[in-house]
Amino acid sequence: MGRVEGKVAFITGAARGQGRSHALRLAQEGADIIAVDICAQMDSVPYAMATPDDLAETVKQVEALDRRIVAVQADVRDYGALKSALDAGVAQLGRLDIVSANAGIFSFGTLEELSDEQWKDMLDVNLTGVWHTAKAAIPHLRAAGGGSMILTSSAAGLMGMGNIGHYVSAKHGVVGLMRTLALELAPDMIRVNSIHPTTVNTDMIQNAAAYELFASDLPVAERTREVLAPRFQSLNALPIPWVEPVDISNAVLWLASDEARYVTGVTLPVDAGVLVK
Repeated sequence: MGRVEGKVAFITGAARGQGRSHALRLAQEGADIIAVDICAQMDSVPYAMATPDDLAETVKQVEALDRRIVAVQADVRDYGALKSALDAGVAQLGRLDIVSANAGIFSFGTLEELSDEQWKDMLDVNLTGVWHTAKAAIPHLRAAGGGSMILTSSAAGLMGMGNIGHYVSAKHGVVGLMRTLALELAPDMIRVNSIHPTTVNTDMIQNAAAYELFASDLPVAERTREVLAPRFQSLNALPIPWVEPVDISNAVLWLASDEARYVTGVTLPVDAGVLVK
């Protein structure tokens, strides 16, 4: 029997990257999935975002595991659309037990040079979107008699980092949101925790804009994954450049499972030692 057998998980940003990985890992352990993703480009995001085809691929891979999945295009900034997507998924799958508030974006710039659009989009997606996800899910978790909510923050949610001040601010905000939700929802046996990855091997870091940030001294043609790996590795205490999405998914799975049934209000790093370096 799987570690989350018979449970239903709601995952935002599920079309690819960490979100797809979370959906597959939870499905492998018996969960059915409600998946949402914007599947559209935002002007302030300097890399290609997920597409409807990406979300369809998540559906295909979850169904290949013989699990049910309801997938809807929805923007976490739009509370009404997000709530409608979740409500429809619960209506089809019968309940809600697990929430992975994973949807997020990334962009770069010093706080002095960031545009209003970059700041607003970052806070709207990476903080307000997490609140929207929690708010939409709470009634369903209460109806199920409790559950587990996992908010995706970052190592940057527990420390300062240059050139991503808007991201740092949003991810610090997620920690305050998590701690307050953990207190408010504890009487309902709803556990709320945050997860704090180092750089993860997804399209969010494997792109020309991120490579520019880490290797502006090199010609564009020389900014390859292999050349950049040691520079990413310099962030971590462990001698690795990045972790894989499944490393984060395994932590999400643990927090979602009964193995962590009394764990709430915790900031869980999966950070290869960034925070101790």
